[in-house]
Amino acid sequence: MNNSVKNSARLLGAGLRALLVLTVICGVIYPLAVTGVAQALFPGRANGSEVTADGRTVGSELIGQRYDLPLKKGQDTPEPDLKWFQPRPSNGLGENSVNTRYQLLLSGATNLAGDSKELIQQVKDAKAAVVKDNSTADHRIKPADVPADAVTSSGSGLDPHISPDYADLQVHRVAAKNHLPVRQVRKLVDDHTDGRTLGFVGEPRVNVLQLNIALKELAGKR
Repeated sequence: MNNSVKNSARLLGAGLRALLVLTVICGVIYPLAVTGVAQALFPGRANGSEVTADGRTVGSELIGQRYDLPLKKGQDTPEPDLKWFQPRPSNGLGENSVNTRYQLLLSGATNLAGDSKELIQQVKDAKAAVVKDNSTADHRIKPADVPADAVTSSGSGLDPHISPDYADLQVHRVAAKNHLPVRQVRKLVDDHTDGRTLGFVGEPRVNVLQLNIALKELAGKR
């Protein structure tokens, strides 16, 4: 009986010591080491790839955001502010109904099938809006000109990028709204177009937030 108690006490003590050691290693030393290495080698990425403008943080390179006009009385959804380049649709984003005082950003897709009537109608409505919003007095957009990312949301609904085709489609409208030459706005798009990662991974893309920051600087010079 005494041996059994001693053995149990010894095993319990060994277990507690192992718990304490592993807690210190895995819960303190390892996180501090990883954080220190990340801050030393990749400080921007470690801190969320923040984007700053005018001395303040305005967003992240990794998370898309909308550019809308203030919500008007009687409106359920705000209208896009057409002086800015617009991102992909974010139809998949849910709503925070738990804590309405905190505007929680939710990620997610629509989960609608390719033959869903609701999805087909959403795409048709989005295409019509893109054609209408981006057509100017001297430049008309055709439905065939609208790329897929202009009318469909990404899997997360938070994609910060658009395709160069979608950015080019918006050039004439953005130039007209900001009273800028088309060639200057098109050069902005070209300057902010990133190629494929390592030359072969993914597709060329344009970060909408960084493009709009450059647009604001260009418009401010006039």
